[in-house]
Amino acid sequence: MAAMVTVNERFAEALRTRLNGQYEAVFGQGRTSVSPAEARRLNVDETTVAQASAEALGIGYVECLHDRSVSRDFLAAVPIAFARQHALVGLEAEGDVIEVALADLGAWPHLATASKLLGRRVRPVFAPRAEILHAINAAYQKESGQAEKIIEELDQAQVLDDLARAAAGDEDLLDSSGRAPVIRLVNLILLEAVKRRASDVHIQPYEDRLVVRFRIDGVLHDVFTPPKALQDEIISRIKVMGGMNIAERRLAQDGRASVEVGDRRIDLRIATLPTSFGERAVLRLLDKSVRLYELGGLGMPEAVLDQFRKMIRMDHGIILVTGPTGSGKTTTLYSALKELNSEEMNILTLEDPIEYRLENISQTQVSEKKGMTFARGLRHVLRQDPDIIMVGEIRDSETARMAIQSALTGHLVFSTLHTNDAAGAVTRMLDLGVEPYLAASSLLAVQAQRLVRRICPACRTTRQAATEELLRWGVAPDEWHGRTLYAGRGCPECLQTGYRDRIGIFELLTVTEPVRELILARAKASTLKGAALAEGMTTLRADGLAKAAAGITTLEEVSRVTGRDEF
Repeated sequence: MAAMVTVNERFAEALRTRLNGQYEAVFGQGRTSVSPAEARRLNVDETTVAQASAEALGIGYVECLHDRSVSRDFLAAVPIAFARQHALVGLEAEGDVIEVALADLGAWPHLATASKLLGRRVRPVFAPRAEILHAINAAYQKESGQAEKIIEELDQAQVLDDLARAAAGDEDLLDSSGRAPVIRLVNLILLEAVKRRASDVHIQPYEDRLVVRFRIDGVLHDVFTPPKALQDEIISRIKVMGGMNIAERRLAQDGRASVEVGDRRIDLRIATLPTSFGERAVLRLLDKSVRLYELGGLGMPEAVLDQFRKMIRMDHGIILVTGPTGSGKTTTLYSALKELNSEEMNILTLEDPIEYRLENISQTQVSEKKGMTFARGLRHVLRQDPDIIMVGEIRDSETARMAIQSALTGHLVFSTLHTNDAAGAVTRMLDLGVEPYLAASSLLAVQAQRLVRRICPACRTTRQAATEELLRWGVAPDEWHGRTLYAGRGCPECLQTGYRDRIGIFELLTVTEPVRELILARAKASTLKGAALAEGMTTLRADGLAKAAAGITTLEEVSRVTGRDEF
């Protein structure tokens, strides 16, 4: 005990030196002994605590761990819960000794436990707690192959009685030790999905097998094949996570859950559906830690970006963003709201669901079951004195008419539609029962968009375009013959696909006077598109080809998302 007091005295003296005269204000007059736990409790900076701990024991201090590799032996031998609880992590070092970074003196007694788990000697070094926890989360997340290993070891008899232990609520996917096998399997599948940047996980039953598929950058990939005999247990575990009825297998169900991957929070939207070979489940992953995009980072051509920014700064009117599901419409609207957000603006949204939280913006969840439809919600929103309103989607004639009326009464309205191109959105509004004179006077612009996969920068290659290839992708050979084509070979960085991440292609139709007259005359979408092209509009396909020529994406991708549309 005397030795520990001596160490705390050294720690206190080191703190006194580093706090620059603030020591007495924090700990009081006459304090000659302080513990690291007390220093943290009194909000002393964790870097200062680590530095003072290192000085007290005469041990090295590392300010940043970003360029240090975590020991694979440490990852294999030490559970993440232990590493997190005591804020210590093993680092790669030469020889038989593993260097272990710890945050303060409080973790010192646990070095012996870490050494015993590793079966090797350890050499301590101090580092900031935030650096250690970040290194722990990143390293354990990178560990691969766990799901495949669990699948091989699964025993149906072992898991039948364990599902009742599962509880809905927040759960850390990195900490799967000690859990029932099916629970571990589902956690590890979700962890693998997060690591691979998947937006959706499909649990799809067939007659003789069960397949787990990930949608990565908009494309589905078969990833795992768990035992068919455990299909019901896996679906039941997913239902428990989503707060759904595990006994009901004849009806489709929806649920929600939240999980954690280290310091990242992932929201799950879960949907099950009965099929001829058993229930299938789809889990949509929404990473709450992902940053919101800036408008300038979406991939809009400079001219389109300038025009779009001009439109969203109008004081009233309606701006529509159109495209199929998964084309980034909500992301574009969020980016616009983020750019417009200020203390002078009252911005409200109606969404189904609320995908990301926007600071200083009032967001309302639409619920058909509770009677809060888009149209009814819009009526209430108009009583909140809004400047800007975002309506998640125009689905019916009532919502369309309400959105138009809101725009005509001095509000700026953003919303989305599901149409193939910008001109089609105008005719869709008319089909929903909006009078042509109302649409013509309220519509400011319609932006159509798609997402194309980016070529992986780590394995990008070039070759000359061949006539047969150009014809296959619907590109005019006389314009592209002899040009350089870009593609990805496939590497570990892009999971051998040749693509990594996505970028938007855009088509912005602004409602100019010629276009307005055509709307009043109920002109066809093709006529509207022709007028917009005459006014200088760039089509989706033309923007995609420009990005292919610049080496951002491939002709194959452009053809996949735009079809054989003329441009």
